[in-house]
Amino acid sequence: MENKIITFLKNKKVAILGLGIEGTSTYNYIRKYDKDLNLFILDKNTTIVNNDIFKNDNHIELIVGEAYLKDLDKYDVIIKSPGISLNNMDITSFKNKITSQLELVLKYNNSFKIGITGSKGKSTTTSLIYQILKDQNKDVYLMGNIGLPLLDFIDETTDDSILVIEMAALQLEYVDTSPNIGIILNLFEEHLDHFKTLDNYYNAKLNILRYQSSKDYGIYVLDSKNLKELVPKLKLKSHLFTVVTSEEDSKVNIKEDFVCINEKNVYNINDERQLLGMHNLTNIMVSLAVSDILNLDSAKTSKTISAFKPLEHRMEKVGTFDDITYYDDAIATIPEATINCIEALTNVDTLIFGGMDRGIDYSNLVNYLSNSSIRNIICLPLTGHKLSSKISQKKVYLVDTMEEAVALAKKVTQKGTNCVLSPAAPSYGYFKNFKEKGNLFKELVRKED
Repeated sequence: MENKIITFLKNKKVAILGLGIEGTSTYNYIRKYDKDLNLFILDKNTTIVNNDIFKNDNHIELIVGEAYLKDLDKYDVIIKSPGISLNNMDITSFKNKITSQLELVLKYNNSFKIGITGSKGKSTTTSLIYQILKDQNKDVYLMGNIGLPLLDFIDETTDDSILVIEMAALQLEYVDTSPNIGIILNLFEEHLDHFKTLDNYYNAKLNILRYQSSKDYGIYVLDSKNLKELVPKLKLKSHLFTVVTSEEDSKVNIKEDFVCINEKNVYNINDERQLLGMHNLTNIMVSLAVSDILNLDSAKTSKTISAFKPLEHRMEKVGTFDDITYYDDAIATIPEATINCIEALTNVDTLIFGGMDRGIDYSNLVNYLSNSSIRNIICLPLTGHKLSSKISQKKVYLVDTMEEAVALAKKVTQKGTNCVLSPAAPSYGYFKNFKEKGNLFKELVRKED
C-alpha cells in the first residue's frame, strides 16, 4: 500500500525544524522508508551534530546554532516541532510550507480521527473517549500530545481504525486540516510565552474545527464564554454539537438530573463516578456526544464513565495521612484549573500553589482565594510569592521548596480536611514538568516524619 506521507515528501527539499522527541521521531520515520531523501535538520542546540542517528547518513545537512531559523523560505517542506515559536518572525514567504506530524497524519492517514483540544481537560477527555471505544471493542489508538509522537506507531493503524488524538495549541498552530470529529472544551489565557497574543493562541485552538467538511462533526462547550462568541464566527460547514451544563437550548444539555442529547435522556448525573466537579461533568458530556455520533451502546458508555479514574496528577487522591487527605493536581497550570479543583473537592483547608510566571492575569484567582473557605495558602515561587501579598483574610506562608511546603502543610492543615497541590502555573524553571512536581509532592506526603 502506498505510503502517502513519503510520497508527499519525495523529491522535495525537506527541513525538520527541531530535533527533540518529535523531530527525532520524524527523522526515523522518513529514514525507515526513504534512505536517500535529502534532509535538513535545523536546531538551536549545537550538540546534535554528535547524535549517533546521523552516523551513516550521507543525505543530511545539519544547520545548528543561533542562525538555525535563517532562510526558511529555501525549503519546500518544513516539518516543525511544536515547541519552536516563529511568532517573532515574518513568516509570510514560507508559512504555506510549514507542516507537522499532526498535519501529515490528518491529511494522509485514512483512519477515522477524533481530535480533542482545550486549555484544560483535554487529556482526561481524550483518555475517556479512548476507553469508551476500547470497551466497545473498537480498533482504537490513543495518540498525540498525551503520549508518543504520532509517527511512532501510525503504521499499525488501518482504514478501519479510530485515532483519538489529543491536540495541543502548539500542534494545531499551522494545520489546515481538521479531524472527522473535532472537540474544543474551553479557551483560557495560556501559552502567551509562545503565541505572544491571545488571538494567536485562540486561533490555533480553533483550527481543530476551522477546516472541517459537511461530513464532519464539531463539538464545543457553550459554558466557555470565548467559545460561545468565537465559534459561530467561523461559519463552519460541519454538523455542530453544542454542550452546556444547564437547561440552555443546546444539542447536549442537562435537564433535571439527566444529560440529554437531542432531548433524549442518556446519562444520570447522580450516578456514581470518580471524575468529580462540573468541569469533569463537561468532559463526560462531550464523551457522551461522541458516543452518540458513533452510535455506540449508551449503557456500556455509562458503565465506562462510572469506572473511569482520574488521570495521574489531575485531582489525584494521594491518600489520607494523620486524618488529612492530600490531592495532587499538579497539572493545574492556569488559575481556572485551580479554582475548578477547589470547587470539585470541597473541604480544602490548605492550598499549595505557585510556579513559573508567564505574565497572565491572576486577579480572579486572588479574589476567589481571598473569599474562599480555605484557611492556609502556601506560596511557592515565583507566582506564589508574587501574589502572596494580594491574598487577604488567610494565613499566607512563603516557602522556597516543595519540601518546605509539604512539611508546613502537615503542621497547619486541620484534621478531617483536604490539602491540595494545585499550582495555577507551569512547573518549568523549578521542575522538568508537572509530573516531576507532582511526584515529589506525593513522595513527601507519603514519607513518614
